[in-house]
Amino acid sequence: MSLLERIDQDVKEAMKAGQKDKLTVLRGLKSDIKYKQIELISESMTDEQVIGVLSTAAKKRRESIEQYRLGKREDLAQKEEFELGVITEYLPQQLSEARLRELIQEAISETGADSPQKMGLVMKALMPKVKGQADGKLVSRLVSEFLAK
Repeated sequence: MSLLERIDQDVKEAMKAGQKDKLTVLRGLKSDIKYKQIELISESMTDEQVIGVLSTAAKKRRESIEQYRLGKREDLAQKEEFELGVITEYLPQQLSEARLRELIQEAISETGADSPQKMGLVMKALMPKVKGQADGKLVSRLVSEFLAK
């Protein structure tokens, strides 16, 4: 079962169970996926493309949570956390920080990067390997730490 089929199935189950909040999130995801499909001028999307859309949606929710917390709007932050929880059900399992550090070391060795100015090279080599499995902010911070040593 593809990821898109799984989301469709969960939409049906959420409708039958009367889970309005989850249904709203899933319909929003389907809309985002449809927009991406139109943008790509494609009749179907691969799971990798769907994961890209879901990763973007998760990133938006994380940023919103951060902003709402800064603005002391806990009610809105909790709503975004719920939506993030629904989205992460469809994303691949997140990499542990230890595994991420190993992948960063490998990418640094592959690229031969030795200074913070070469961070782009490392990120370019690393991001395809961790797409959807790690937060980009965390990856960026860890790469910076490694290259600053």
